[in-house]
Amino acid sequence: MATNYEQNLQQAGIAVIVMVARTNRLPDLLPLIPKVREILFTLKPGELIEINSF
Repeated sequence: MATNYEQNLQQAGIAVIVMVARTNRLPDLLPLIPKVREILFTLKPGELIEINSF
């Protein structure tokens, strides 16, 4: 059951990509960009996708 602060992504019509890296500094995030670009072509509203560099 969703609490008051959680959002229904499907109902909002948005998708979210969570990028998990060692830090949020650009050198740590850049290796994730090819996967983000790949996911963007298939991402649908309501989806939450997590990608990481580990």
